[in-house]
Amino acid sequence: MKRLCDKYATKLVTQGLAAPNDPIIGGLDAELVWNRPDPRIEEFTKLFDVLSINSLVFSKPAEPYATILDFLAGRTKSAIRPEDTETRTFLHDIPICREFTASAMEVNLKKRKAVIIPGEGIISCGTVSPEQGFVFYSSTIFACFVLFFSDYLNKLRNKTLDDEYREIFQRVVKNLPQPHTTLPQQVSGPFTDEDTVLAAMAESGRHVVGYGLVDSFFGNISYKLNGTVYISQTGSSLEELEGCIDPCPMDGSATTGLTASSELSAHEDVYRRSNYRCILHGHPKFSVIMSMYCDKQDCPNRGKCHIKCTECRTVEGIPIVPGEVGTGPTGLCNTLPPAIASSGSAIVHGHGLFTAGLNDFNKAFERLLDIENQCRKHYFNMVKSYE
Repeated sequence: MKRLCDKYATKLVTQGLAAPNDPIIGGLDAELVWNRPDPRIEEFTKLFDVLSINSLVFSKPAEPYATILDFLAGRTKSAIRPEDTETRTFLHDIPICREFTASAMEVNLKKRKAVIIPGEGIISCGTVSPEQGFVFYSSTIFACFVLFFSDYLNKLRNKTLDDEYREIFQRVVKNLPQPHTTLPQQVSGPFTDEDTVLAAMAESGRHVVGYGLVDSFFGNISYKLNGTVYISQTGSSLEELEGCIDPCPMDGSATTGLTASSELSAHEDVYRRSNYRCILHGHPKFSVIMSMYCDKQDCPNRGKCHIKCTECRTVEGIPIVPGEVGTGPTGLCNTLPPAIASSGSAIVHGHGLFTAGLNDFNKAFERLLDIENQCRKHYFNMVKSYE
């Protein structure tokens, strides 16, 4: 358990979510262990006695995330309510705990898996391993980042922006990481054997995470070889795909799809409709932000955009489609494949970006990075135009 606590503390730092030596992660197996000593552990330990958890993650976010979270928390009474897909699916809302005591944290953690403590950080927990707390911590940062930038643009457009928001926004922008502009070297295809496919997928998955194009374990990746779709398993970490890729015959002759990504059916339909051999799916922040921006004020589907948007929307020429995770009548399995098959890329509203490649992951990754950089540039151009 100590090894897992150390692992996810390191991940928080390497992914730019927390400062070095700041995360505190505890795990309960035969005994309760922590990644490092800290006076606050005495208070955190009490939570293991009153909650059905076996792990806990706590850290103050790195900048600019700490400023964003404290600002949003200062503008709400009880909980922050983002509208991106990760929040709808996993978080629902993000409670605010204004006391650094076990009793106050207990009340909130009984309702949700991640809680913001203003001025202190994020506390999250899991019932299986520290990975769960890491996922909820990361998702909280992602959701608040998207909400902060989305609300700023909307308030600026509607002329309701206040001076405090404007000042905080400028501070946050100064601390944004610079966008990546160079591409990684990846193996070239087309691939002709399973081992090469698996190695190429693992390589590309590491780059998607390393370039900040996905948060926590979200996103997926696939490659089609001889009628079989090799796809990352549901809940797998893209930077650790070795042993977590399922071969799924498109004729349904195997049950390997049971543990595959929930978006397997969408990937399969893209392959049926096109000559693409591979698909990358990430959650780049500005692509998600721009997918949620719409200036149609009187739309009858306002508030249900993620499933009922009927507008033909694009950003920088990239189609934006509605669709929920997985299958069903409003699932992205219905909306995504036609868009990708015709253009090679599509953004699912509030969810993330999908890109495809003909032979290997080089072009798909280039599209993923380029579209995110275009969306980031487009966002700040819109901000400038409204100022």
